[in-house]
Amino acid sequence: MESGNLSAVTEFIFTGFPQLQERGFLYIFPLLFIYTFIVIGNLMIFFAVRLDARLHNPMYNFISIFSFLEMWYTTAIIPKMLSNLISKQKTISFSGCLLQMYFFHSLGNAEGVLLAVMAIDRYVAICNPLHYPTVITPRLCAQLSADSCIFGFLVLLPEIVWISTLPFCGPNQIHQIFCDFMPLLNLACTDASVILVQDVIHALAILITGLIISLSYIRIFIVILGIPSVEGRKKAFSTCSSHITVFLLFFGSVALMYLRFSATYTPFWDRTIALTFSVFAPLFNPIIYSLRNKDMKHAIKKLICAQKVFNVSSR
Repeated sequence: MESGNLSAVTEFIFTGFPQLQERGFLYIFPLLFIYTFIVIGNLMIFFAVRLDARLHNPMYNFISIFSFLEMWYTTAIIPKMLSNLISKQKTISFSGCLLQMYFFHSLGNAEGVLLAVMAIDRYVAICNPLHYPTVITPRLCAQLSADSCIFGFLVLLPEIVWISTLPFCGPNQIHQIFCDFMPLLNLACTDASVILVQDVIHALAILITGLIISLSYIRIFIVILGIPSVEGRKKAFSTCSSHITVFLLFFGSVALMYLRFSATYTPFWDRTIALTFSVFAPLFNPIIYSLRNKDMKHAIKKLICAQKVFNVSSR
């Protein structure tokens, strides 16, 4: 085909779940409820940690940063999902697609690195408790949090810039519920071998981060099992059980999505897995961090009570 006969694609169409298209309005309220719960739940965790002096330590600081990132992580995806459910034209502009993909994956990368930092924090706290105050200092804690966010947003920038230069001139249907690398690259009018490169890059990043977290928790479990008292083992395990649960939810769904090559690409299952790690996994995170931690529950109750008192006094 001659280049002069090609027309540049300016917008893409989400196919999502075709069987749900006609009754999309039925799913608006459940998805809106989930999104509202995620935002409010993570905001409560963030402010509870910031306003309660008893939670001013590295572990809770990392949790608050993770909750803040999680709120924006879902905001990059769910509002567009909601608009697609009520709109006949389920489209997104080329620039909007790139921005959605950049922010969603950048926030996800930042969360992944932060989960690794949290695993290392628990490793030092449990395996070297005497050195913990001198190793994990407030300054180091703030630096690690900032570095996680900076890394997450910088590492994808060259890739997004490169994708923005690719020619898109054919089909414009994205067989996914949001803009993602593989469905978008499949539409590029260029050598398809670049998709394999993206697979390898994503797989390596996930494997390295997951390996760091896994090795940290394996060492933690060994140390916990060596604690002579049952009460001591329970107390040590309770300090990292929430992190392990979130890690399994986050990396489990992400690994299922990205630790495979183009040959195994199946649109239906990829959409289902994508829905899991973009909507359902973030739904459980506020529950895990609030219900499984007495100090967090107390801080949230204190925050709610303070808000009620403020509302009453302002009347």
